[in-house]
Amino acid sequence: MSDSEVSTWFNSFDTVMTDCDGVLWVGAEPIAGSPEMINRFRDLGKRVFYVTNNSTKHRREYESKLDKLGFGGSMDEIIGTAYLAATYLEQINFDKSKLVYVVGSSGITQELDDVGIKYLPIGPDSVPEGGNWTLETLKHQPHELNPDVLAVIAGFDINISFNKILKGASYANRPGAVFVATNTDEQFPMPGTELIIPGTGSMVQAVATAAGRQPVVLGKPSKFMFEIVQRRHPDIQPERTLMIGDRANTDILLGKNCGLQTLLVGSGVHSLAETRAWEASQDPEQRR
Repeated sequence: MSDSEVSTWFNSFDTVMTDCDGVLWVGAEPIAGSPEMINRFRDLGKRVFYVTNNSTKHRREYESKLDKLGFGGSMDEIIGTAYLAATYLEQINFDKSKLVYVVGSSGITQELDDVGIKYLPIGPDSVPEGGNWTLETLKHQPHELNPDVLAVIAGFDINISFNKILKGASYANRPGAVFVATNTDEQFPMPGTELIIPGTGSMVQAVATAAGRQPVVLGKPSKFMFEIVQRRHPDIQPERTLMIGDRANTDILLGKNCGLQTLLVGSGVHSLAETRAWEASQDPEQRR
């Protein structure tokens, strides 16, 4: 692109929404040049929002990480799916005398604390060692369900287990129960290793399959994430907003769903070739 074309492009947007994992950093290390680019956007007068499907951290933790890695940013500029889950329950006027069952981590529970919504304890919940569990004996095992649970939030849970799937599905199957998922990402970006790091989607689908119902998905590519940004800043115009990401079926699709400009980077999950194939696909499942 010529200098003139680059200038025209930069002038075509006022707001930047950027994914984090695989775009700004991998693990605890920033991707080379990414802090400088984010700060350059600010120098040019652009508003920057960090939009992540990762539900494992409260916005305070992201604020600390952004500061440590040289990006800067305040909690008002951070939209994570743990925050979206708490915000959604607030928005639908969830009965705060009831409880939430969380398949997830403290990122979610801390955000629930902020809005005064109570939940059952999180953490490991595994089959006792040496237990002789069969379908025939399962109903005689101690699986008491709390009568006050009327919502399930499914997110990333390093302690995912048979018991958690059982309880999450059972609670989600209750009449009138709210069932939400933070996101459905298949895996975490982890360049340089043959390991596949299972994403939230695998855990959400386990609960959903057992429950026989699909959750309301709050993270990208759901429009809910952009709607929250717009609610905070009503003057933001979709056509003058740039969404930067590394996943075609979450980041880029969010942009397309909301009428935003999009920019795919090659440092994370999807390559340009994969994205072109995704764009050309006639299979709706490949375009989700």
